[in-house]
Amino acid sequence: MLLETRDLSKCYGDFFALNNLNMVIAPSEVYGLLGPNGAGKSTALRLIMGFLQPSSGSASILGHNCWTDGVNARKKIAYLPGELRLYENMSGRQLISFLSGLRNRPIRPDLSKMAKIFDINIDIPMATMSSGMKRKVALLLVLDPYADLIIMDEPTNTLDPNMREALLDEVKAAKQRGQSVFFSSHVLSEVETVCDRVGVLRKGQLVHQQSMAELKTGRRIRLRLFKDLPLPELQGLHLISRDQLLLHLEHSGPIEPLMQWIGKLEPIELSVEPKGLDGIYRKIHGEGS
Repeated sequence: MLLETRDLSKCYGDFFALNNLNMVIAPSEVYGLLGPNGAGKSTALRLIMGFLQPSSGSASILGHNCWTDGVNARKKIAYLPGELRLYENMSGRQLISFLSGLRNRPIRPDLSKMAKIFDINIDIPMATMSSGMKRKVALLLVLDPYADLIIMDEPTNTLDPNMREALLDEVKAAKQRGQSVFFSSHVLSEVETVCDRVGVLRKGQLVHQQSMAELKTGRRIRLRLFKDLPLPELQGLHLISRDQLLLHLEHSGPIEPLMQWIGKLEPIELSVEPKGLDGIYRKIHGEGS
C-alpha cells in the first residue's frame, strides 16, 4: 500500500482530535476524507505529513514511518495545507521554481499551460495576489506529476465553480498518470465526482468507508401508486418509508428487473436517482451538518 495508518490517534488531555484511524490508500487511488469542521480531517493530514507527533499508532508512506522517518516519507508527497503561508517577495513562477528546487524536482513542462487553465498570471508578485490567486499558484505546485501521493486539505476553498471543475479534472489526470490523491473536503459533490473511495470522520473517528463504484449501483426511488400494492421480493429492493400510497425505496443491483416491476404498476409519480453520499452523510452527521 502507498499510505497506511494503524490506530493513528492524537489527543490533547482527555480530548481526542483523532481516535484510532485505520485506513489504506493504494497506488492510483483517489480517496476523499469527509466531515464537518472539527471532525479531525486536518489533524489526520498533519499527522500523516509528520507535522504533529501521534499520541499513539502510526502512519507510513511506502513503508517509511511518517514521524520517525519523515524525511524519506515526505520525498514521495506533494502537499497543500488548508491555510497557506507563501513567500511574497517572489513572483508565482519564481516561487514554483524555488520550491521545486528545494525538493530536487523538475518544474512540470506544461506549467504555462496549467497557469492558463487556472486563469492565473504567475509572473506578477505574490504580494499583489488575492488569497484565491495565491491558492491557484499553490495548486500549480502541488499538482506535481512527479509525486507518488498528492495530499490536499480542503483544496477547493476560495475557488470559483469553474476553477473547482478545473482542479477536479487535474485530480482525474493525476490518477491516470498512476498517482494517488488524498484530500479532505466537506463538499459531497466534488468527492462523488473524482473519488474511488471515501471515509467519513465524526468527532475524530472514522465511522464509515465507502467504495464509490459500489455506491453508484444504488438508487433512491420515490414512487406514488394509484392503489396499495405489495412490494415484490426483488433482490436489493428495500422500503425506507411509506406514507399511504407514497413509497420511498432504495435499490442496488441490475436496474432491468426493477424497471420491469415499476412498468407493470403504472405509477402516478416516479423518480429514480443515484443513491449518492448525501443519505450516508446525513445519517452520520444529521440534517444540520
